[in-house]
Amino acid sequence: MLIKFAAVFFVTLVALAYQAIQPPPPRTCGSPNGPPITASRIKLRDGRHLAYKEHGVPRELAKNKIVFLHAFRSSRHDAVIATNLPNGLLEELGACVVSFDRPGYGESDPHPNRTIKSLALDVEELADKLELGDKFYVVGFSMGGQAVWGCLKFIPHRLAGATLLTPVVNYWWHNLPSNITTKSFYDQPTRDQWAVRVAHYFPWLTFWWFTQKWFPSSSAVSPTPIVLSHQDLSILPKINRQHLSQVQQQGEAESICRDAKVGFGRWDFDPLDIDNPFPDNTGHVHLWQGDDDKLIPVPLQRYIAQNIPWIHYHEIHGSGHLFPYLHELTATIIKTQLLH
Repeated sequence: MLIKFAAVFFVTLVALAYQAIQPPPPRTCGSPNGPPITASRIKLRDGRHLAYKEHGVPRELAKNKIVFLHAFRSSRHDAVIATNLPNGLLEELGACVVSFDRPGYGESDPHPNRTIKSLALDVEELADKLELGDKFYVVGFSMGGQAVWGCLKFIPHRLAGATLLTPVVNYWWHNLPSNITTKSFYDQPTRDQWAVRVAHYFPWLTFWWFTQKWFPSSSAVSPTPIVLSHQDLSILPKINRQHLSQVQQQGEAESICRDAKVGFGRWDFDPLDIDNPFPDNTGHVHLWQGDDDKLIPVPLQRYIAQNIPWIHYHEIHGSGHLFPYLHELTATIIKTQLLH
């Protein structure tokens, strides 16, 4: 009898544990119980929708077309290279910026099979649907900056240029030297070490880890002063996050959790594998990094930049992770890309 009771108890415990780690289905925008559709959207070949927002010159009149990839826990509304520029600069540059909700964020449909390559192909199809032309620029911030590596790898023929703003580094990219990655990994807060470990080694546990209340989760999910520089702390209160409630409205599983699993998962390439996308010097790739960034390991970023000869590396003294929110610096960034 005792053995039967123990067996039932064990099976019940396993069932409860399994249920706890299973994410609920996403609340897709426009579905009966989902959030409403308020954004402009395009329909992709596979039936998914991407929500987008336009800034600056109307795209049919613009001479420079830019696709912006937003950061972790952000959306199409957080297009720093458009919303944090001096008034009139986009018009002066003849530029249109198209920001879009990456899959699962905001009002873009989730993509359970999302990869670095699929996101790059989404960018290409978005550009085609909006008739941005044969060549366009891509700019990405933080996790969106990491996604720009995918564009450079998989759709280089479509790019006029690219800008990476403090892009997230994957500690398991195979060309990074172990001595630098190990030190950088253990230099981050313990909570972040565990968050990226789970996303890499146990992706099926990511939803539970990011939503449980027993242990501190990722600093990117719940920002703490320990990962913010002095400059970041002064910028943070000034950031307009009026659309924050929309960012994860379809659920954490297909937004922030999917981001972590893709970003820190196993890639079949790393930046040092990528061929020069502009061998004829018709375009340029810029990487911007603050030297006081406490979220992104600066030594790894330097190594990547120093070992890719076609990267134009800009390290900003005294800046942390949020430097793209500084108006004058953002103006310099976009001018450097378009007027190089």
